[in-house]
Amino acid sequence: MLSEVTNTISSLWVIFSFSFLVALTGAMAPGPLLTYTIIKSVQSGRRGYLMGLWIITGHAILEMAIIIFLLFGFSFVLQNIIVVRTIGIAGGALLIYFGLSIIRDVHRGNIPIYFLNPVNATDHEPQKQAYPSAKTNKGLDNPIIGGIVVSMSNPYWWVWWATIGFAFMIQFDISFKQWLKLLAFFAGHEAGDLICYLFVSILSCFGLRYLNKNIYYGILVCCGIFMILFGIYMGISPFYHPQVRY
Repeated sequence: MLSEVTNTISSLWVIFSFSFLVALTGAMAPGPLLTYTIIKSVQSGRRGYLMGLWIITGHAILEMAIIIFLLFGFSFVLQNIIVVRTIGIAGGALLIYFGLSIIRDVHRGNIPIYFLNPVNATDHEPQKQAYPSAKTNKGLDNPIIGGIVVSMSNPYWWVWWATIGFAFMIQFDISFKQWLKLLAFFAGHEAGDLICYLFVSILSCFGLRYLNKNIYYGILVCCGIFMILFGIYMGISPFYHPQVRY
């Protein structure tokens, strides 16, 4: 009996550890979700360090849904090149819009700067004008919803789950019947994402607070440009690999 319990715990730990490491390496790669996390962290002021938590909560909700989707046997849908291309176009357009919105809001001065260190501020605008009452990126204001939408906009996230993620689930016999393995797999994957993005949000919130307004705006513009370029890349790249059947 003790031996069976030990073997079960050992098996679950292996699944959790592998899932954690795979998620951590993927989360550290530059992408739209990482950029969105940086933007939300610096825009949210004093509570910006929690943005990584809320964004990954939305990301986890979506990943829970896709895991259930795969377990019901619908992985073939995500392996269809037409589906990948459609996601690429729609997701790319969304990221381009998001990037343009950031640049537009910077140009119009609709970005809150009340949290910046006043010692390093380069302007003398009244505090009430810097207070975060501006309406920016209405569709992605909520970080949980943003975590879902930005994740969905990335076609390579779908491809990863249809290939690497699904292969991992098969390798470790992840299923509804093996619910402990399913929990270990899901918990490990989300723990890897959470640690990475929580670190990014903390670093962004407290590190960028000591910048002056112009540098802060410059960083946001760079993030916006990155989102636009990434959106263009995602929209056209699936058409340059017609031989690949994801």
